Amino acid sequence: MPVQIEVIKDKVLSDNYFILRNITYDLSRHNSETIRHKREVYDRGNGATMMLYNREKKTVVLTRQFRVATWVNGNPDGMLIETCAGLLDADEPEVCARKEAMEETGYMVGEVEKLFELYMSPGGVTELIHFYMAEYSDAQREFAGGGVEDEDIDVLELPFSQALAMVKSGEIRDGKTVILLQQLQLRGIME
Repeated sequence: MPVQIEVIKDKVLSDNYFILRNITYDLSRHNSETIRHKREVYDRGNGATMMLYNREKKTVVLTRQFRVATWVNGNPDGMLIETCAGLLDADEPEVCARKEAMEETGYMVGEVEKLFELYMSPGGVTELIHFYMAEYSDAQREFAGGGVEDEDIDVLELPFSQALAMVKSGEIRDGKTVILLQQLQLRGIME
């Protein structure tokens, strides 16, 4: 039986960089009881991320950049190690993932595999992320990477085993990156 939702109020609180909405709705439960919820929902658009890996060298390419939300939430320097990623804007997900890989890491990858789509923080953020992975080679590096305009991104080529150890030690704490590293491990790609 489909969930029944009646929107009582949908007010835009902020339309600055992204959209923050205050929504009040009645949710009818399966036992016909109605519950009223008041929630704030952050709409930042959908995104795409890509894990770059080199099976021969047993390495991955990750990025490191300042993320203000992590700094606000206790990350002392605000720096986060993660896979290349970005918002879709008007692009198709694979186009976005390829573009972000090029801009952030400098690699123009060939064949790309789509893994899945996941909501990363569904309690209050609308964003759906499309997950990809692609094998890279040194010959595919077109330039140094580092991002565009207002970005200051470090490119890291790390041994896969070191990246996994960095998850365990807490040096890598980005959800999408941990998921993609685990996918490499679960699939036995780097063995």
